Amino acid sequence: MNPLTDILNSSLEACQLCPRKCRVDRTKSTGFCGCTGQMKAARAALHHWEEPCISGPRGSGAVFFCGCTLRCCFCQNHAISQGNHGKELTSARLADIFLRLQDEGAHNINLVTATQYLPQILPALDKVRHRLSLPIVYNCGGYERPEVVRALKGYVDIWLPDLKYYDPALSERYSCAGDYFEVASQAVSMMVAQAGAPVFHNEGGIPIMDRGVIIRHLVLPGHKEDSIRLLCWMAGSLPKGQYLISLLSQYTPFYNSRLYPNLNRRVTSYEYQKVVKAAIGLGLEQGFMQKKSSAAEEYTPPFDLSGL
Repeated sequence: MNPLTDILNSSLEACQLCPRKCRVDRTKSTGFCGCTGQMKAARAALHHWEEPCISGPRGSGAVFFCGCTLRCCFCQNHAISQGNHGKELTSARLADIFLRLQDEGAHNINLVTATQYLPQILPALDKVRHRLSLPIVYNCGGYERPEVVRALKGYVDIWLPDLKYYDPALSERYSCAGDYFEVASQAVSMMVAQAGAPVFHNEGGIPIMDRGVIIRHLVLPGHKEDSIRLLCWMAGSLPKGQYLISLLSQYTPFYNSRLYPNLNRRVTSYEYQKVVKAAIGLGLEQGFMQKKSSAAEEYTPPFDLSGL
């Protein structure tokens, strides 16, 4: 049987879509992700705050789905990832949204935190595949089953995962996922192998990504050494030239982060620059870094149900 069919057929009544494999019957209750079997989203619009090769001059066609398989205490999207704010959608409606975003000039279709709704999203993509000419971006927290990554070959063109932690104690404390690195390192390795070297086209002097992997890492206050350990793993374990990195300085105390003394402040310039210098020293020079001014709440999009 096709591995994707196997996963999706058993997903909603005994959900195993994410690494937690909580086996909740989501037709009757909610899984760890906070989601039932009814797909929900909070925004579908052109988004200008991704990496330059994703947003480009016209914007990324981002659909922000509700729920999440992680519970990050500092989540800037907590209103939808853990707050259940959103609007119910059918697969048919989602298919129409994809086409509208394409008509509005989006450079890509950006699926933001989509894993918990794959049984509804993939039929929407299948419905418009013959009319959709944009690359599909899978924008996720990196906490993915390798089987799901493997099964999404042919659907996803650009992988945009986080790689959040190396230390399991940190991932357990801040995201309720002690196995985060064990799982995410396998998933990200598979994404890189599947996508191959980054491919771009030029649009008005701006490179726009058509295929590839961008690995995001958010530097956390007080934890620059964990960031550097992650970079060392990437440099030693992933094939050089086959991915980009995006080092984020935008950490802002959000949601429950104020309950943790280490997280109740922004990252200092010293901390962030230490991580950047480590990346350069390891040869991880292909990618992006942020200005300190990116650490601001106004960069979080309004989850006002626009475009739904």
